[in-house]
Amino acid sequence: MELERRFSTEEACRDYLYSLRWPEGFACPRCGAADVWRATRGRLICGGCRHQASVTAGTIFQDTHKPLVLWFRAIWHVVGQKNGTSAVSIQNILGLGGYSTAWTWLHKLRRAMVRPGRDPLRGRVEIDETFVGGPERDVGRRTEHKSIVLVAAEENGSGIGRIRLARIPDTRKKTLHQFIQNEVAPGATLHTDGLVAYRGLDALGYTHHATALLREKDLAAAARLLPRVHRVASLLKRWLLGTHQGAVHAEHLDYYLDEFTFRFNRRTSRSRGKLFYRLLQQAVQIEPVPYHTLVGGSENTNHNI
Repeated sequence: MELERRFSTEEACRDYLYSLRWPEGFACPRCGAADVWRATRGRLICGGCRHQASVTAGTIFQDTHKPLVLWFRAIWHVVGQKNGTSAVSIQNILGLGGYSTAWTWLHKLRRAMVRPGRDPLRGRVEIDETFVGGPERDVGRRTEHKSIVLVAAEENGSGIGRIRLARIPDTRKKTLHQFIQNEVAPGATLHTDGLVAYRGLDALGYTHHATALLREKDLAAAARLLPRVHRVASLLKRWLLGTHQGAVHAEHLDYYLDEFTFRFNRRTSRSRGKLFYRLLQQAVQIEPVPYHTLVGGSENTNHNI
């Protein structure tokens, strides 16, 4: 009801996006001038170069044919569900005519769930790989049909702090080290298993503790060795199968990982409004995502997750 009262008109939605996009006042995307006047249909005309801008241009809302009021309702529903929501649910709740619209909106929002310049993980961090997908014959740490997901989880006492997830093509040294350098701040203490590819992290500015398993396939021992990353991996697989019924194409997995990370790292937040604000704030900071970019390559996919 609060959402409906506050964002019942297009003008109210545009004003809110304006405050998020230019919190310190308008700056022309072309010349940087602060002088602006508002024209019809939500247009913003720069007083310096006469460039016509809008609060949606250059964001995930660009070229949308649906009212912002509907977008706001969709975002409220996305952040309000503890375990996320599916495109079918969004379609039914908003009364959208087609499934593809709901699917497209969710994928655009997933791209907004990664904050540009987010802080890297710090302190003590567990790192391990997991495999996501359907049945596959035993190929060790290689994969033919499953996707390899690298999991990093901060230690927070006996609990879990923030996490990072990424789909990786292989478990070679270069791949693992690149992920760690991207997501974990130098000076952190890393705890991994005995995989040879993790060697050399000390030279990159990390303190590295490696604990080898007596038996490579002893899953119970692996879970005891790195309990946090195994807990995260278990929750991830349950979420993919529960909320999304396992119907996630491999080429889209990266964005589902982003959504899971967004939700997990904010799992203790009791303010639905704050999550709504944060997602919209990030949504006006990323580039537009055309539909053909979202669906690119899906026709060549030969397996689901």
